[in-house]
Amino acid sequence: APLWYHRDLSRAAAEELLARAGRDGSFLVRDSESVAGAFALCVLFQKHVHTYRILPDEDDFLAVQTSQGVQVRRFKTLNELIALYLQPNQGLVCTLLFTVEKEKENAEDRDYSDGEDEKPPLPPRSGSTSFSPASLGPATQDGAFESATNGLSTVSHEYLKGSYTLDLEAVKAGASSLPHLNKTLVTSCKRLHSEVDKVLAGLEILSKVFDQQSSPVVSRILQQTAGQTGEQELESLVLKLSVLKDFLASIEKKALKALQDMSSTAQSALAQPSSRKAKSLPVQAFEVKLDVTLGDLTKIGKSQKFTLSVDVEGGKLVVLKKQKDSQEDWNTFTHDKIRQLIKSQRVQNKLGIVFEKEKDKTQRKDFVFVSARKREAFCQLLQLMKNKHSKQDEPDMISVFIGTWNMGSVPPPKSITSWFTSKGLGKTLDEVTVTIPHDIYVFGTQENSMGDKEWVDFLRGVLKEFTEIEYRPIAMQALWNIKIAVLVKPEHENRISHVSTSSVKTGIANTLGNKGAVGVSFMFNGTSFGFVNCHLTSGNEKTARRNQNYLDILRLLSLGDKQLSSFDISLRFTHLFWFGDLNYRLDMDIQEILNYINRKEFEPLLKVDQLNLEKEKHKVFLRFGEEEITFPPTYRYERGSRDTYVWHKQKPTGVRTNVPSWCDRILWKSYPETHINCNSYGCTDDITTSDHSPVFGAFEVGVTSQFVSKKGLSKASDQAYIEFESIEAIVKTASRTKFFIEFYSTCLEEFKKSCENDMQSSDNINFLKVQWSSRQLPTLKPILSEIEYLQDQHLLLTVKSVDGYESYGECVIALKSMIGSTAQQFLTYLSHRGEETGNIRGSMKVRVPAERLGTRERLYEWISIDKDETGAAKGKLLPVSRASQEHIKSAGRKHPPGETTACPPGSRLTSQRSPAP
Repeated sequence: APLWYHRDLSRAAAEELLARAGRDGSFLVRDSESVAGAFALCVLFQKHVHTYRILPDEDDFLAVQTSQGVQVRRFKTLNELIALYLQPNQGLVCTLLFTVEKEKENAEDRDYSDGEDEKPPLPPRSGSTSFSPASLGPATQDGAFESATNGLSTVSHEYLKGSYTLDLEAVKAGASSLPHLNKTLVTSCKRLHSEVDKVLAGLEILSKVFDQQSSPVVSRILQQTAGQTGEQELESLVLKLSVLKDFLASIEKKALKALQDMSSTAQSALAQPSSRKAKSLPVQAFEVKLDVTLGDLTKIGKSQKFTLSVDVEGGKLVVLKKQKDSQEDWNTFTHDKIRQLIKSQRVQNKLGIVFEKEKDKTQRKDFVFVSARKREAFCQLLQLMKNKHSKQDEPDMISVFIGTWNMGSVPPPKSITSWFTSKGLGKTLDEVTVTIPHDIYVFGTQENSMGDKEWVDFLRGVLKEFTEIEYRPIAMQALWNIKIAVLVKPEHENRISHVSTSSVKTGIANTLGNKGAVGVSFMFNGTSFGFVNCHLTSGNEKTARRNQNYLDILRLLSLGDKQLSSFDISLRFTHLFWFGDLNYRLDMDIQEILNYINRKEFEPLLKVDQLNLEKEKHKVFLRFGEEEITFPPTYRYERGSRDTYVWHKQKPTGVRTNVPSWCDRILWKSYPETHINCNSYGCTDDITTSDHSPVFGAFEVGVTSQFVSKKGLSKASDQAYIEFESIEAIVKTASRTKFFIEFYSTCLEEFKKSCENDMQSSDNINFLKVQWSSRQLPTLKPILSEIEYLQDQHLLLTVKSVDGYESYGECVIALKSMIGSTAQQFLTYLSHRGEETGNIRGSMKVRVPAERLGTRERLYEWISIDKDETGAAKGKLLPVSRASQEHIKSAGRKHPPGETTACPPGSRLTSQRSPAP
């Protein structure tokens, strides 16, 4: 590619490169962000960046977009087009003089895996695969899996690059053999010889265990082939592989026969299979104290002890109080008489319960549990009871398990139940709730050497063992040894639709799949879910490379609704979970890290955690959440132990230091005013086959049903409307073009566009304030008008330039708080390609007809936070970045009438003039 061509460089990055170049006539070409196959020519002149669109026509000829009436010049290639404009007086703001080349990446150490490999691992038979649920069934054959080409290995590459020409010359001269190829094959098989010898020797011993009469075949072959060279070596290798094939075919038959013989003679000695757990949940009891005021305590004399017994199957709660004379007094409340649970945020183990005593009369009692974990377990059981006995056909809330584990290229141990049940270190589930099966299980693995079907079957087997449920595989996606598998309860299978899978390579030169990401998305009734499992660049010093891996995945992973292509995956889903071996490390001396870990003091370590630091700088995972980390670093352990960290690794380039770090993480991002709560986040302490510990997270997530209107489609007289009074955006750009807004939502039949903004101004050369009055903004008509439907809906907005149709920022707004007869204010941040690019505010209202105002309480609304104690509502607005805060202030300033910065007189060709930052 020409040095001036930067491919998918972002608009903002292009402006920064040109500003650094600093000379008039500096230029580069990048891909257009708005039109596939189009380009943008960016030129620096008098400290401003001018952007020209290069568009393909129906014959695939390229031309610079011109003003009306100016003759269009067409070119077959981009090189021809640029060659013309390198000449003076061709209609650009100035002649193209100085090529701005791509920034060169720092020479990187090898980044193949966290193992000891000197070469990158070869991809498995299926380099990147995804399967439909049907193909994961028991009837599927391994051969049916789609396979991908492996590409050239290092040995092949060296031969084709060098010795190949020597063999070619020899053949031209009449030679009938290829000595250089033969030498290459012998060299490449050296290590294979010794490996095959080891495997054969081991299998011979195993064979003798089951068949004492088996002859010592291997010993004879090893004696015969000793000292062979050249072609003889290759022949002996083929012989050994043939013997190995026969061994593998016969050894299982021998072992099966031997074990069957043992079974028939010692049937009584075999252990009986463990009795399976009953499906129904037993009644669970919680010891609590009544929380009373100091005045009440004086009257009572001492605090009262109660037992709260939850009968999930029977749908009732028994409140039992112990009397002085040891007689017990109790009340029984059915599920419909428990009106609300109120969690205290100040006192983590305190809970208020509102009971219905008589019709329309309620009573609140506050109880103090033994621990915060016991309070959470009690709440989960009551939610389960409410859900079980609900009259609703569809659930309001489901539980989602997320697991991530770098398996270290070895098979898992037989038992990995602790991972599935959130047992170990950190925030774990109470023993009361640990047996409750989750609705959805999502497993992300890295360096997983198992076959895809073999892995899914293994996961299903483990789940069935402790839940007695045949979980259904919804999706499986693999990129080399990075895998993601999604399994759901059978009753949810029909609630899931629009399943999509994708993968992105971020390994060496973004072509190797040893690093990268796999993703799955789907709709659960009316709620969209996205799941991303990734394995990012390793190495303490590779923070910037990891950041770029994240941004590449964010932009290139193709998941979710294709109509939302203007939005990256962080805005396409109601709930997005992103997890994996992110490989971010701790910036601290190894001995200090070990001292803090030994003292279980994690706070100082989290302050130097690279992921936390990069998030604070808004470099990655903008506005993603992560539960508090209360478990030790999950990497790099000595295999077979969880007591010892190993931080020195011998590499071909020398000794590499891998400090203990929280490489393995689970993050999430949800739309505003939705329900999500993390019930567990930790790691196991008993799975030791890998140098990473498996990490788990359990979430309760609010979901919406596929809404069916009882009143039918809206008529004109009872149509709901979404109306905007005004919108103002502050956009991070040096451009002075005009803008328009596109509105997307599942509640709209199609996306809608505003007119271009009617006002704009700038207090800062790198930011532009653009405003739309009600005349420029469309009135949106939702397809359904019920408030119960609309309060679950969201609007996605993207601010685009009139000239380039490229997005300068996207956001999401919840309709729930906007419903009412008067206009409501909104304020949120804009982002583009993972970077915060400004903010947007406005005034809007959602008008709902009176006859469609009926609604009901959701299950997740049944539990609330005691705001009187905290002084702040749960889910408050996240802080806006410092850069945006400075310009939010300027948004409120008054400007003289007509103070809008118009685009300056352009040259004969249309350009977007941008002062360089």
